[in-house]
Amino acid sequence: MRRKQTKQEIKMKKNEFISLVAERTDMSKKDTEKIVDAVFTALGDLMVQGDRLVLSGFGSFETKVRAARSGRNPRTGETIEIEQATLPVFKPGRTLKDKVNVK
Repeated sequence: MRRKQTKQEIKMKKNEFISLVAERTDMSKKDTEKIVDAVFTALGDLMVQGDRLVLSGFGSFETKVRAARSGRNPRTGETIEIEQATLPVFKPGRTLKDKVNVK
């Protein structure tokens, strides 16, 4: 089910993720897709509103504002102004960190 694996990342398409969740929950793929879509939509809506979602043991989702700044165009070396941006941020919780760092 995993598509491409390197040291840094594993790429998985949404439908593969839905299949994985469906297998673990003994639910149909169609029902699982509705749930996954609802979770992603709700998460996105909360972040658009500026709310923070904390899932104990897993992590937290929130937005951060990155201030405007000066940068350089790597091709020309010209100084450019980079606008302020609001970015989604995920901070893993202790339980998730411990699970990932198993040796």
